[in-house]
Amino acid sequence: MGLFERLMHIDRRIIFLCIALAVLIPFIFPLRLPTYVTRRVKDVYDRIETLTPDDPPVLISIDYDPAAMPELQPMTLAVLRHCFSKDLKVITMTLHQAGPGLALDATSEAAEEYGKVNGIDYVFLGFKPAIAMVIDQMGQDIHRAFPEDYFGTPLSEIPMIADIHTYDDISLIVTFAASAITEAWVAYANGPYQEPVAAGCTAVSATDYYPFLQTGQLFGLIGGLKGAAEYEYLIGVPGRAIIGMDAQSIAHLIIIVFVIIGNVAFFVQRRGAAGGRRRG
Repeated sequence: MGLFERLMHIDRRIIFLCIALAVLIPFIFPLRLPTYVTRRVKDVYDRIETLTPDDPPVLISIDYDPAAMPELQPMTLAVLRHCFSKDLKVITMTLHQAGPGLALDATSEAAEEYGKVNGIDYVFLGFKPAIAMVIDQMGQDIHRAFPEDYFGTPLSEIPMIADIHTYDDISLIVTFAASAITEAWVAYANGPYQEPVAAGCTAVSATDYYPFLQTGQLFGLIGGLKGAAEYEYLIGVPGRAIIGMDAQSIAHLIIIVFVIIGNVAFFVQRRGAAGGRRRG
């Protein structure tokens, strides 16, 4: 059996093993492949980068469930890390009924990394139902929309947020969602109150928000795991997104190599068979 014939009959278990190694190796030995940063992700980074510790807080709404966690949690952590690294005040919340646990985990993880204290450096408001009503009410009085934080402390007793009452007291909003909650923030916070809004979303829904970028209703967009990896690259803190994109890129490369090998082997073998028939 010739070389090309052997290549045509590679045991599929070898292919599976190669794919498994391609996915596993970046998690053990991070490769940190070059990352091209898109303008819409850079716009979010640049807007936050201009803020100082004396500016009003950043409001981050963590509006997704566990199904969207693999794509959205890394970008949420990246933005939180960016804010905390600049000593910005941060308010986090969620409008998704399955979001409180994920929102608390992300907020606490990033806060612990930078030694931030709840109530002084950040506040987690927790969950409220009735999405549109809550967003609109926050524009009138945040303390009325959320009388207390997630842990039951009245906002009037929390130093960081005691004097924060409306969107005028917020620098900007970043919402991370895999649903129409993003559109609600655009409609009820950016529309009537002209509050700057950026969004993070799953890769499959990113194109749905391009019109909002063109109209200026969103000032930036972080789309999918690729967008999260771009943001991690910008802040210089490699995390789950960069590792995930490295694994994905290597796996795709292995698949392409096997496709090329299979096609080359097939055409060489067919040419050899045709030549043999002509000689016969």
